[in-house]
Amino acid sequence: MNPAWHIRTARLDLWPVGWGDLADLVAIKSDPGVFAMMLGGVRGSVRVAEELALDIVDWGVLGYGVWAVRDIDARVFRGLVALQARPDGRGVALRFAFWRDAQGRGLAREAAGAALRFGHDQAGLGRIVAVARYENTASRIVLGGVGMTEVERFTQTGHAMLLYESVRLSLTRATSL
Repeated sequence: MNPAWHIRTARLDLWPVGWGDLADLVAIKSDPGVFAMMLGGVRGSVRVAEELALDIVDWGVLGYGVWAVRDIDARVFRGLVALQARPDGRGVALRFAFWRDAQGRGLAREAAGAALRFGHDQAGLGRIVAVARYENTASRIVLGGVGMTEVERFTQTGHAMLLYESVRLSLTRATSL
């Protein structure tokens, strides 16, 4: 694992996911209270293991992917944050999911903001999107709080969805304008 992919914030450690995270990933991705609103919904252990294998490959190929988010001090798994291509072609998306006991404490905003900066500054992504259900106020607050702006509304599997984006011009392009 490339140490440049590790992110440390004031309260959190974000490490690219690996096989040692499988139990935590199965637990969070199989919990309907946490993962029901995520694209693809709740997952079983076999699907989580298959996704983890792909996530590990993504890090090697793309230089970005899914991070396991843990407290710096307690090392407790709090959730995940990711930069992943959306299957609908809308772009590379910022995604996050946190255990209920980690919600409402600003941890999602802290991790999402760090992943967004990584995507722009280290992975060189000029545009990063995020999608939230209209009724998912908590996620919408996080996305706005990290500087993403709403750019589109659409319907997906019968749900009203909002598309957010963050765009950063490259220094070369910005200086030539």
